[in-house]
Amino acid sequence: MSIMKPVTGKLPLTDECLHYDNVSEVPQNLQKYFHQRYSIFKFYDYDIRLTNDAWFGVTPEPLASRLANDLPSHLYSTPRRTTIIDLFGGAGGNTIAFALSEKWEHVISIERDASTLACAQHNAEVYGVSEYITFIHGDCLDFLDRLKHHPETLDPSLREKCDMDKTVLFASPPWGGVDYKEQDVFDLNTMEPYNLEVLHESCSPMEHALYLPRTSDLRQIAKLAPEGERIEVVQYCMEGASKAMVALIPAATLQSA
Repeated sequence: MSIMKPVTGKLPLTDECLHYDNVSEVPQNLQKYFHQRYSIFKFYDYDIRLTNDAWFGVTPEPLASRLANDLPSHLYSTPRRTTIIDLFGGAGGNTIAFALSEKWEHVISIERDASTLACAQHNAEVYGVSEYITFIHGDCLDFLDRLKHHPETLDPSLREKCDMDKTVLFASPPWGGVDYKEQDVFDLNTMEPYNLEVLHESCSPMEHALYLPRTSDLRQIAKLAPEGERIEVVQYCMEGASKAMVALIPAATLQSA
């Protein structure tokens, strides 16, 4: 198994790393998002780059900022947490907000698509926080498996930053399309490509925050609570409408090998 390392330098922007200036340039299925571009990235006009797929998954900047400030596990918490890992880094919306919050010694962003990661690095530069973020080009579930079971396959710098007792995981996974909008209560077992069980098992036993559809089944989430613990669930709204919910799952007791 090869060593997983942070990205060195910047990945080159590709033909997929686009900045649209006019709605006439935008594919029909993205035009709704283009009209909301200043809610997605306030500094959009400063050459923010997105792949066409990334438009669907970016957390709007007001929500990302509020979420970053709300997360209770930070430098001043008990127990003290020093690292946050954005498992589905995408084009950088949440990652940038975490860096701007100044609540973490280490902000790590994982993205498996090279063009999307190049956009994230570029966008972090636009916001002036690129030097505070460690980017990883790879699969987040592979990273978590290495961290828990094969730490020797991670670069020493990553092992140092990702002490499991001091790390919080943030997961804003793909939800599997727009079908969730048509369900009064969304079945989290149908999320694609990673359902709730896969995400939770991969993130455990570390504390993890899951960014989920606003209509997610709370009964399914409640079952994830470690024994004797409660799960905090927060609905995040913008302009009077709920956009998503975040479930904060406490860390389970780490078991000795």
